[in-house]
Amino acid sequence: MTPCGDAVGLIPLWDEPQRAVAPGCPRLTPLPPPATFGGRTHTLTFGVEALDGLAERLSLNPGRSRRLGPAHAIKCAGHCSRRRTGHALAAATGISLRSVQRIWQEHRLQPQRMRTFKRSTDPAFAEKVEDIVGLYMDPPRHAVVLSVDEKSQIQALERTRPDCPLASGRPATRTHDYVRHGTTTLFAALNVLEGTVIGRCMQRHRHEEFLRFLNAVEAAVPAGKVIYVVLDNYRTHTHAKIRAWLSRHPRCVFHFTPTSASWLNAVEGFFSALSRRRLRRGTFTGIVDLQAAIKRYIAEHNDRPKPFVWTKPAA
Repeated sequence: MTPCGDAVGLIPLWDEPQRAVAPGCPRLTPLPPPATFGGRTHTLTFGVEALDGLAERLSLNPGRSRRLGPAHAIKCAGHCSRRRTGHALAAATGISLRSVQRIWQEHRLQPQRMRTFKRSTDPAFAEKVEDIVGLYMDPPRHAVVLSVDEKSQIQALERTRPDCPLASGRPATRTHDYVRHGTTTLFAALNVLEGTVIGRCMQRHRHEEFLRFLNAVEAAVPAGKVIYVVLDNYRTHTHAKIRAWLSRHPRCVFHFTPTSASWLNAVEGFFSALSRRRLRRGTFTGIVDLQAAIKRYIAEHNDRPKPFVWTKPAA
């Protein structure tokens, strides 16, 4: 006979949570009412050998083993390029929809998404990248680094009906129909150190307009500072008259980005923000209205400028 006496039997602890424990017996902790394991309800009762008994009982029905192994994941991934929905992939592989979704989540697969890329064929790609990124990260003293480009063919679109504002449970809506009132071109120069923008709207983007913009930029930069200009090799930027202008303004130095590498030009981020925040949802009654909206956005941007910080890693 053990010191516990009848405690060797099974004691429903939720019925007698305050039952005294004899000297030498383990103190038992009350557990909640009956629970379900493996589809069957078990009444959890414990005595001196409670833990061993519980382990033995649960080992009789540990649940179904995992049936999806690496082979299923490889099979699922192999079909992702042709079937981009869970239902289509489940039908093609014989795997359940939930299992397909679980494999996607576990291996961070997103077959419904696709991104584009463009490879530069510039033979001096590495040298140009090093040169431009060096200007961004460690600009010379007593100098100004400007990222210059133009955003052409900005359309002045007027919707045929007023927009409907958003309401509870309903997004803002607008009519699909619009009237075209022409286009404009924005020439912009982003000051990398300060984050401010010099912008001019013009009707065309020939070398004549670019020369006018360069004169405006050169006049806006204090005398005595060298101007390093980062821009692409668009034909307008390499015209003979542009080269002649550079020879007359030696403090302006051009640094061309590699071919097919517009992502190196910092001002592209400003153009993207302009499109998202002002142009995409705007409705304009004419070219003058469009140009006024662009000028207001530039003024608002310059009121709260943020320096451009290069964050892209080398690899």
